[in-house]
Amino acid sequence: MRRRRLLQSTLGVATALAMPAVARAQDKNLLKFIPQSDLAATDPVWTTADVTRNFGFMVYDTLYGLDTKYRAQPQMVQGHTVSSDAKQWDLTLRDGQKFHDGTPVLARDAVASIQRWAKRDGFGGQLMAATDEISAASDKVIRFRLKRPFPLLPDALATPTDMCCIVPERLAQTDPNKQMPEVVGSGPFRFLPSERISGAKIACARNTAYQPRQEPTSFTAGGKPVHFDRVEWTVVPDPATASAALSSGEVDWWEDPSLDLVPTLTHDHSLVVTVKDHSGEIGCLRFNQMYPPFDNPAIRRVVVEAVNQQNFMQAVAGSVPNLIKTGIGLFAAASPYASNVGVDTMKGDADPAALKQALAAAGYKGERVVVLGAADFPTITAIALVGADMMRKIGLNVDYQSMDWGTVVQRRESKSPPDKGGWNVFFTFLGGTGNIIPAADIAIRSGPNAWFGWPRSTRQQALLTSWFSAPDLAAQQKVMRELQADFFQDPSYAPLGMYSMPTAFKRTLTGIPEGFPLFYGVKRTP
Repeated sequence: MRRRRLLQSTLGVATALAMPAVARAQDKNLLKFIPQSDLAATDPVWTTADVTRNFGFMVYDTLYGLDTKYRAQPQMVQGHTVSSDAKQWDLTLRDGQKFHDGTPVLARDAVASIQRWAKRDGFGGQLMAATDEISAASDKVIRFRLKRPFPLLPDALATPTDMCCIVPERLAQTDPNKQMPEVVGSGPFRFLPSERISGAKIACARNTAYQPRQEPTSFTAGGKPVHFDRVEWTVVPDPATASAALSSGEVDWWEDPSLDLVPTLTHDHSLVVTVKDHSGEIGCLRFNQMYPPFDNPAIRRVVVEAVNQQNFMQAVAGSVPNLIKTGIGLFAAASPYASNVGVDTMKGDADPAALKQALAAAGYKGERVVVLGAADFPTITAIALVGADMMRKIGLNVDYQSMDWGTVVQRRESKSPPDKGGWNVFFTFLGGTGNIIPAADIAIRSGPNAWFGWPRSTRQQALLTSWFSAPDLAAQQKVMRELQADFFQDPSYAPLGMYSMPTAFKRTLTGIPEGFPLFYGVKRTP
């Protein structure tokens, strides 16, 4: 009878597979969470997927963290000293830190972790370009010897996108183009791989050896106290099922409630529905520039010209239009780098015949366009369907391939030709600090270590590089306006508008932080 009741739970098959967890759903020491999607990858250096980033901040820690004003603060380090010529930085680790396997955190682990991360992250690449040598001066001291001053060193090590997670040296020696074979961090939670059920469940336990800093929690910086013995993620692709589970108390927190259900959830007095991440989500139609037709910037420009941001955002958040913003370029409206330069080139697809002619004039020869669409991620599904329809209307030969988001995350890594397992376009949302500051913006980097799609604009990369040495905000803003102007001539993606994503949780939870989901500091009140 017990099993039958479990199978009839509103969480359906996913929850039924996690039977022991359901039996403890009301346990005050258990926090149950519905993530935006399944956790297809556990290595936050290998992928920039938000779900992996969220997981990463549970199980890993970073040398520096960002406070709520996006300022870098010491985290795993006690502090640092800088030489008089600003070319040597000594970072001293805090005492008593241990990895989940019981081994102490040493400077050589951090050095290897930084070196691996920097091969994938653009900010890390800039730091390494300014570095002569990074070494372990002792078990506790990480030493940077720089070619030139790099005052943003802490900011680089604090970036939450492609987070510089510190892992044991043996794991940090993993090829950065492959996932680490184990999850061993030093963060406030331990991953429980034996309880992992693909497509259904992820479980973590409190790391009893973790020693939080004494400062108050502030985004990814400060103290990270843990008030639950366990956190379980239950993957629930069906929004109605997720909504019912949250309202009934079978789960505590739903990361990304379906926007068409937000008005209903708002009227449930047992819930709080609010925007925590104020950096917003910018829709992204990402081009693969390695293969035709999008190796041709003129063809990419035609697709960007066809974008009507209102159409995309209406499909995503039409039920809560106050969350929508259009006229979006490279940065969120709240960013000091937000600009309307070039945005007016996006005129929409109201005249598809003219756009077909423009495609032909640009050199389009009818090549098949493989489009990856995520079937289990409602907001991405929405922009993918609108985008595929838009591309068909203007004359592109679209091959829309529907799959789960985890498969998209895996497949977008591929540099194979589109007819051999590769792709031409995928859709996602750009969120977090990357929408606020250029250093964290993965989508505007070019060159061999660029984000998926692999743009090759030497001019845009040179402008981005010059941002790091610009003397003040006004000079930095000028550089970003120039970069955005060039972007709309040589686009690596099409910005599809922006919306602010609310989250929903039981009113009995307190301490849920501003920003993306973080699980330290969260408490349950009686």
